[in-house]
Amino acid sequence: MVAINTGYLDLVPNYLFKDIADKVKALKAANPEAEVISLGIGDVTQPLPDACVKAMQKAAAEMGSAETMRGYGPDFGYAFLRQAIQKNDYADWGIDVAEDEIFVSDGSKCDISNIQEIFAADAKVGITNPVYPVYRDSNIMAGRKITFLPCREENGFIPEIPKEKLDIVYLCSPNNPTGTAFTKEELAKWVAYAKENQAVIIFDAAYKEYITDASLPKSIYEIAGAKEVAIESRSFSKTAGFTGLRCGYMVVPKELKGFTPAGEEISLNQLWGRRMATKFNGVSYVTQRAAEAIFSPEGKKEVAETIRYYMDNAKILKQALEDMGYKVFGGENAPYLWFKVKNGSSEEFFARLLNQAFLVCTPGNGFGSEGEGYIRFTAFGTRENTQKAIERLQKVVL
Repeated sequence: MVAINTGYLDLVPNYLFKDIADKVKALKAANPEAEVISLGIGDVTQPLPDACVKAMQKAAAEMGSAETMRGYGPDFGYAFLRQAIQKNDYADWGIDVAEDEIFVSDGSKCDISNIQEIFAADAKVGITNPVYPVYRDSNIMAGRKITFLPCREENGFIPEIPKEKLDIVYLCSPNNPTGTAFTKEELAKWVAYAKENQAVIIFDAAYKEYITDASLPKSIYEIAGAKEVAIESRSFSKTAGFTGLRCGYMVVPKELKGFTPAGEEISLNQLWGRRMATKFNGVSYVTQRAAEAIFSPEGKKEVAETIRYYMDNAKILKQALEDMGYKVFGGENAPYLWFKVKNGSSEEFFARLLNQAFLVCTPGNGFGSEGEGYIRFTAFGTRENTQKAIERLQKVVL
């Protein structure tokens, strides 16, 4: 029999969101008439922007004609999309990112888990706690040593700079699950740490469009020197409803270097490009045309309306929870709300909410030990279900 990768044995038995889905499935089987409302898994409920739908329809028609159909696309993304990203997400904001530093992918989850392949197996990794499970689990699968960086209420859920030397640090802002965001001053400290320790920051900016405070950075590259130490990941899933289409991108600056065993510098941009060319066949032409349409005037307007819709949900949920006496974090620059449980554990709160109110949440301990005693709600529901959820919350003893 073949030997296995023992890193998989160190994982918890079930992925957090699959475990929740299994429990919800069991509840529905036992209560087939029940209307279950989810404030848990952050899947979107609003439709794709009309600009994106029209772009896909046009692209699909092109694929149906011998004169205009496309076969395999460029490994790193079509130039039309990379140029749109470069202009709208960076150049227009005064940030210098080149087109060939942008790699179009099928979403942040894949990029965040795959990027660790280009680093040494014995690299020391720093991951926040609580954390989006993919950062943690993908490195456990690789057998790496992980240092957890506590994010607690007393430090504003912002990780403190470690005293030890780490090689790779995962940061997310606005944060999933806590809904908190780095200030420029806080992020600058991490850039300085990475420079001093020759470390790489993997910066997840999947929710950057939800930042309403103009003083907060939407990109780590707003910090001087960050291109020398940081990789940035972005997604269209929660901003433009691409959860069912799958498209995002990663920026790997050419200034960013790694070292060979012989101590020679090597471009991480080059290594990631090689990995992408070998293991990825690119995002479909139709999907990339839809993504390009996000940056059209019509697309920008529609995306902004969708984000306002979700943030209004967040505001409604936050006010209701605070009126019920809960201490709530997030919900202002992020679509997630993070609040303290009054009685019992996170799992007990989850069970009471599910079984008594047919409401789904995410127990904080699923994001790590520091998440115990907290619950995450998402604002990605419909307005009707958000209001119904509040009514049910008010009737359940939690």
